Amino acid sequence: MRPIRLPEPPSISPGVPEIFEGDMYSVIRRAVIIGNGSPGSENQSIGLVRALGLADKQLLYRVKRPRGGINEWLHWLPVSIHKRLDFVIKHIFGYSQLMLTSRGKKLLPLHTENGSHAGLASVLEADVKQIVTMAHGNFEKHGPLLVVASGRDTISIASSIKRLASDSVFVIQIQHPRSHLNRFDLVITPRHDYYPLTPHAQEQVPRFLRRWITPSEPPDKHVVLTVGALHQIDSAALRNAASAWHDQFAPLPKPLLVVNIGGPTRHCKYGADLAKQLAASLQSVLQTCGSIRISFSRRTPVKVSNVILKELGNNPKVYIWNGEEPNPHLGHLAWADAFVITADSVSMLSEACSIGKPVYVIGAERCKWKFSDFHKSLRERGAVRPFTGSEDMSVSWSYPLLNDMAEAAKQVHLALAERGWKLRP
Repeated sequence: MRPIRLPEPPSISPGVPEIFEGDMYSVIRRAVIIGNGSPGSENQSIGLVRALGLADKQLLYRVKRPRGGINEWLHWLPVSIHKRLDFVIKHIFGYSQLMLTSRGKKLLPLHTENGSHAGLASVLEADVKQIVTMAHGNFEKHGPLLVVASGRDTISIASSIKRLASDSVFVIQIQHPRSHLNRFDLVITPRHDYYPLTPHAQEQVPRFLRRWITPSEPPDKHVVLTVGALHQIDSAALRNAASAWHDQFAPLPKPLLVVNIGGPTRHCKYGADLAKQLAASLQSVLQTCGSIRISFSRRTPVKVSNVILKELGNNPKVYIWNGEEPNPHLGHLAWADAFVITADSVSMLSEACSIGKPVYVIGAERCKWKFSDFHKSLRERGAVRPFTGSEDMSVSWSYPLLNDMAEAAKQVHLALAERGWKLRP
């Protein structure tokens, strides 16, 4: 397999000292990341901040939803409404518990410490007033504050920070906020989020419902469109991973095929039937593989993983990660010769297609709406091919790398320059 040259992470050009370059207040030296607890969303924000050179000068805040009891059924609500409703439920529940306890009955308490069950006690909870105060209070010493948020639950927090501290912050929202994009300085979102505006999508929606489908307007100049999801994978990350996992992966027979299995979603539905198809196809390509390593995600249903374990678990060429730390994901990206990835995972496909190795997809025909548009864009670039089981895994091909992260970082620099600001670690 021929070596692939990856883009280097963005670096700051050497120049004269800052003090001679103009107003010190125009230089951004720190970043705040607002996450929602989802690895897929937070990974995009962390990756962008890293690409902008502020990885060692970032603070992570997280929007925390109430958990436990009925709260697990209320995640579709906006965070602010969910928290108010939780407040009411706790007061009603507390009163009911007091009355029932007096009658000699017991009730199981609701969780009162949000996130403690998941080890999140050390994560800062996103607080608009605290972040705004920090932006204003440290402006003279540290300059403007970069705020990067991703995911639906972070929209109200990020937009409030922008509204209350517009002179001291530059707010970037990753993933389309659906409406009122002017609440942010920059929006970075995949091109397929605008699929509802295409003629093909319009044909699928009854006319009386079209006004309710978002986005309803084409992107303006402060929207940066990507092909896939942002992530943290660049040449430096891969070099580090290749070194860290050398002893485990270097001795493996080649070619090494890495299989990443996600889980069904609302727009990419599958079950044990696709798992059986995948297992049969992998058995068919075993003769052209030196080794196969398989990983499941947190979303993988047990019925899917059980099929894979039953059909391939005892094959000497196949290793199935058991989910225990350390996670070999970065090692897989660095050492794989080819990938097979289930169609549901935009993040895993985006990472693999940024490396330049052959990427095979299984289940793309089951994806609907904007996700079918995403897969179409990857096929048109020549980045992915359907996995059928008839492939020769020693055969490679080339395609234009997905370079979304470098392009997004470039657009952030340009947007800051229009405002008279710049980034400097």
